[in-house]
Amino acid sequence: MLKIDNLHAEIDGKEILKGLTLNVGAGEVHAIMGPNGAGKSTLSYVLAGRTGYEVTAGSVTFDGQDLLALAPHERAAAGVFLGLQYPVEIPGVSNLMFLRTALNAQRVQRSEKEASGAEFMKLVKAAAGELGLPYEMLKRSVNQGFSGGEKKRNEMVQMAVLEPKLAVLDETDSGLDIDALRVVSDGINRMRSPDRATLLITHYQRLLDYVVPDFVHVLVDGRIVRTGGAELAHVLERDGYVSIAA
Repeated sequence: MLKIDNLHAEIDGKEILKGLTLNVGAGEVHAIMGPNGAGKSTLSYVLAGRTGYEVTAGSVTFDGQDLLALAPHERAAAGVFLGLQYPVEIPGVSNLMFLRTALNAQRVQRSEKEASGAEFMKLVKAAAGELGLPYEMLKRSVNQGFSGGEKKRNEMVQMAVLEPKLAVLDETDSGLDIDALRVVSDGINRMRSPDRATLLITHYQRLLDYVVPDFVHVLVDGRIVRTGGAELAHVLERDGYVSIAA
């Protein structure tokens, strides 16, 4: 579903990704781990098309398309979802308005019928209920006044409603207490499907106790230097990255 070949990318003239190669199949969950500054967040931003990140070499193919040739909104319509490490606040825009606008914009881009008000409310209420996010919070401005855990739950509601083909989750476990981690992990696990791929970017093994990946990749200095199964995360938790990076 996602094929990254020899990807090089830079920001402000500084090369961050230095020949990254990765294949993610449909139905698979891949975890990316690595030390600070290795390029984990840069990878997520490049896949989503964030401004300022320049690809200087390599290719990214998603679902048979040249992902790098698509604008950010086209990538979203194609099924790419980016979960941010620090979800932003959008004052004056309610969660309900934001979600319905995003959902229908994607459907229009895909030449699908827009969701009716009743259909949308059914979707969003079900998603919020499963993730323990009170419906009243959906009426508030996007993430404004939300705790860290509430922001991440809200992001999982967005993912559930939009139903992406590829979910790129950048440190979703950041700032979560143990209860919120379990809820958010349950939300990720509910989205697992033979037609959807997930890329989990994390520093710590604890998330992978709840969302067990098919593959774990170690990213160091812009390249993947080691790949293994879920057990690799336990090795990293025990030994750190020093021995691998050496």
